[in-house]
Amino acid sequence: MNKEEYFIKQFSNNKFIGDDGAVVGSHVYSMDAFFENIHFKRQWFTLRQIAYKSMIVNISDAIAMNAIPKYALLSVAIPSSYTNKELKELASGFKKASKEFGITIIGGDTISNNKLDISITIISKTKNPILRSTAKKDDLFCYTGTLGTCKKDLTKLFSGKKINKKSKFIKPKLNPEFFYESSKYITSALDISDGLFYELQRVSKASKIGFEFFKEIDEDIGSSGEEYEMLFSFNKKHLEKIKKIAKKHKVKLNIFAKAVKGKYETKIKNHHF
Repeated sequence: MNKEEYFIKQFSNNKFIGDDGAVVGSHVYSMDAFFENIHFKRQWFTLRQIAYKSMIVNISDAIAMNAIPKYALLSVAIPSSYTNKELKELASGFKKASKEFGITIIGGDTISNNKLDISITIISKTKNPILRSTAKKDDLFCYTGTLGTCKKDLTKLFSGKKINKKSKFIKPKLNPEFFYESSKYITSALDISDGLFYELQRVSKASKIGFEFFKEIDEDIGSSGEEYEMLFSFNKKHLEKIKKIAKKHKVKLNIFAKAVKGKYETKIKNHHF
């Protein structure tokens, strides 16, 4: 058990902890930190891109819970050296993401700091939350999109190279319309923030299942974090319905495994550097 898991375990004696968000009645509460030199380096992003991504990665959690994001609380630690122009640019990123997803920023906190650190709480509404713990034996497992590009781009950034402005590492691409429409057929879900292998370990632990893989998954694909593609399971009888919805929304599906009795663990470390 790593230190993150050990710490979380100190508070996990209730039903709310253990998913991408906490379900309380018809609301889902999700919170993510986006800290300089932990999740990003300042020279990699514009301030607008930093603020935008910090919102998007949290909205992704809400979508994975089958919840519609409604409100946001921002906690932003800002270097005192930032000019008014830089503060306006930072705010524009938060506003851009909020406008795209119909979110109202209702408050938060700002403090002075020697680096840029952001924490965001998203408040969402749901009628049918989807959890990590509800996958069933014989369910098919699938992820959306293409994995591996974020790991490649992160390697480039560390070596001092530039990456495409359209990179998912800079601007994650979410597919809320596909997921919400498919939700009635989905048995478990979470987004891929720490890499496919690590997320599968989380599902295995929560749902008490193992996996029968249809083919070997390359390590560069399975360990690529910051992807924010959706990982989900469903009963095979709904395969054609989900394929039809994916085609409608132009979402690529990768059906790669079946849930079986057993346990899955990965030797790959948590993605965050």
